[in-house]
Amino acid sequence: MSPKSSPSNKLVRLQSSKPSHQTLLGDVRDLIQQARQGVARAVNSGLVTLYWHVGRRIRQDILREKRAEYGKQIVSSLATELEHEFGRGYGEKNLRRMIQFAGAFPDREIGVSLLRQLGWTHFLRLIPIGDPFKRDCDPEDSTSG
Repeated sequence: MSPKSSPSNKLVRLQSSKPSHQTLLGDVRDLIQQARQGVARAVNSGLVTLYWHVGRRIRQDILREKRAEYGKQIVSSLATELEHEFGRGYGEKNLRRMIQFAGAFPDREIGVSLLRQLGWTHFLRLIPIGDPFKRDCDPEDSTSG
């Protein structure tokens, strides 16, 4: 048998052609991290969409009545019940933010296109910007810092 075709040389070649344990571990870690990031983006996108719809729905009800006092009462009442059922994320302060969010981005398409890029905290920074052009066209400013 020549040295090239000996069984021990074949074994060495087979072992060297297999990925190392560290390479395999690194690849699997990358897959897990990518999946986690994708899930986090999907959850965030879903929550932002929910917040926009909640804000729009409450806003429609308040504007239909056209009474500021009614608006305060309904938001406070909703917040008490929702917070009890779903947790502090649905308290009065957050419901008011959702209402502001729907008011700041009344065109659902603009909100949807931005939500692919931004999270809820970014939207909270954009809401106070009075100029819709600046708010809608410059989302990168809200992602820095």
